[in-house]
Amino acid sequence: MGPSIAAGAFGAMTARLAAANNPSLFAMSYDRAAARVTDLILVPSHFFTPQIIRARKPLGPHARRAGWQGCTILIGQVPASGRISLIRAGAPAPKAQVRAAWAATRFLRDEGATARGWLLAVMGAVEAATDAGGRPDFTLAEVYAQEARLAALYPGNHNVRPKIRQQLQVLRDRGWLAFGDKRGTYRRV
Repeated sequence: MGPSIAAGAFGAMTARLAAANNPSLFAMSYDRAAARVTDLILVPSHFFTPQIIRARKPLGPHARRAGWQGCTILIGQVPASGRISLIRAGAPAPKAQVRAAWAATRFLRDEGATARGWLLAVMGAVEAATDAGGRPDFTLAEVYAQEARLAALYPGNHNVRPKIRQQLQVLRDRGWLAFGDKRGTYRRV
């Protein structure tokens, strides 16, 4: 699956994001020759923020639907914990694993759109730190290494490090991560 998915009308998509009942996304890739699904992921609705929707250029004046503007879902910007695999490489994921992955991030439904955006950005930074090290433990310094990327996402916030610490505390309180053995270390749960 690629880093983006072509979607429908930009206006309709942003209106659905603003609604309280926006749907989850199922994305599938398949092997046409073998007539089978190779990958199927679920992105829960609480992972959708305006930051992952990019407007496409409106259709030209000579197009049948001139002026219509579509959008693209930047699925690569959704943290890995928000892309729940139902089928991977043609094999179905265990039901208990899917349910656990869904339950681990259910707390995001209770957050507002702005708070959820910061939480998702910090979750992505944590996943980048743990994936780079190949281990579930990470240090605060490893997350701070993502400071420039987070500052670019939220240019109005000039206190990015305190915001990172605040979001790590929220994620810890919600059970998504825990303190590590030493000061300044955390562990993905």
